Amino acid sequence: MVIDGSPCPRGQVRQVFGDVRTVLTDLWQRHWPGCPPVGYKLRDPYRNVWVRFHSLPESKRYAEDEGEYAVALERYNTVLDELFAGGDVYVITPVWTAEADVPPVRPDAAYWQSLLVQDDPDPQFRTYCHLFAARQPWRHGCLDALLRDIADDKVAGVLVTDVQMRRICHPYDGGADVFLATSEERDLTRERHTHWLSSSPSGL
Repeated sequence: MVIDGSPCPRGQVRQVFGDVRTVLTDLWQRHWPGCPPVGYKLRDPYRNVWVRFHSLPESKRYAEDEGEYAVALERYNTVLDELFAGGDVYVITPVWTAEADVPPVRPDAAYWQSLLVQDDPDPQFRTYCHLFAARQPWRHGCLDALLRDIADDKVAGVLVTDVQMRRICHPYDGGADVFLATSEERDLTRERHTHWLSSSPSGL
């Protein structure tokens, strides 16, 4: 377990695809060394390969009926198809706590690492992000239950990556931040879905 750069002996690892900690950490450091694997922290250091797509027309944030959920899920899946079709993905899901101890290991994922994402002299105001990862084949719709929870802000901080971690999709309630391998690839992806972009010059 790693907290704020320091090793910690607590926590157990469930091996589901080799030494997950070493594999994922090496891949992350190779491609995204300027940032920890926390979705909202990626945008600033990797703005040159980032694009944000909104989930609903006119940048509406939350779906109110099944028709709007269908639109949001289709947009999520369209982008994920373009990034990952025909391959496997890592689905990285955080568990947020105020404690350094690793939560119980999830039955469907392997423990990767823990990060101190909000430090404070008072321990009760510290926030830890414990990351769990699962590898699975990407299929259109295979994450719909998770994506719907994300759209409703029931789950936050999920990252979906290819197995080399060269491309990342960070869905959130209202859209998805997408990080491509090159700025040219980012531009092509953005041009395919210009009607999903924010009207703000910031792209947010």
